[in-house]
Amino acid sequence: MCGPGDFVVYPTHGVGKVVDIETREIAGQKLRLFVVSFDHERMTLRVPTAKAEVAGLRRLSSRKVMETALTTLKGRARVKRTMWSRRAQEYEAKINSGDPVLISEVVRDLHRNTGQPDQSFSERQIYEKAIDRLACEVAAVDKSDKEKAMVKLETLLSAEKPEKPEKTEQSEEVAKPEEKAKAEPKVIEENKPAQKATSKAAKPKTAAKKPAAKAKPAAKPAKKAVKKPATAAKAKPKAKK
Repeated sequence: MCGPGDFVVYPTHGVGKVVDIETREIAGQKLRLFVVSFDHERMTLRVPTAKAEVAGLRRLSSRKVMETALTTLKGRARVKRTMWSRRAQEYEAKINSGDPVLISEVVRDLHRNTGQPDQSFSERQIYEKAIDRLACEVAAVDKSDKEKAMVKLETLLSAEKPEKPEKTEQSEEVAKPEEKAKAEPKVIEENKPAQKATSKAAKPKTAAKKPAAKAKPAAKPAKKAVKKPATAAKAKPKAKK
């Protein structure tokens, strides 16, 4: 994979340099280990050669990948409207991924130019961690020092941002409710025939019930016919007196 003198990237520590490959006996087993030195953190890390890829240890990014990362810095910031604690976790995950493109997204989103609101303390900490990690890899790829790489990154961040991407994103968001509003009448029109069909089918049922309701008043004339002879019988004795 790599040898002494090569620069490598470890996800959670950034750019380091392989100073040696040593063999050690651990738990009765002999292991070959990469000895990686991180000067900016004053730390030395030993990674088993057999598990280097699983641990995320990799070579420096290619120039093509770094160009993509630098192009990302020129874009407009994309800040999600979520709680800061959740966004902070996402930023930390991107930084610890070791991917320069994802790290550049964090730098872009947290960068503040003159005239913009100042960063909070936690935002500033994450921003400095991300831009430091990115500058170290840019310097290693360009074979320059960290200060020159930092100036290069700040120049890209201070450049004017294109306005077209933001407008297209807004227009797409505005167009979505209009598309939904246009789609709703179609659903209503498709449901109207079904409603008419159900109303027509219900009318014969009500018509069948009406004749049964009219049959009840037919019993009343029979009761009146019985009462009339009784009144006539009571009136005849009065006439004899």
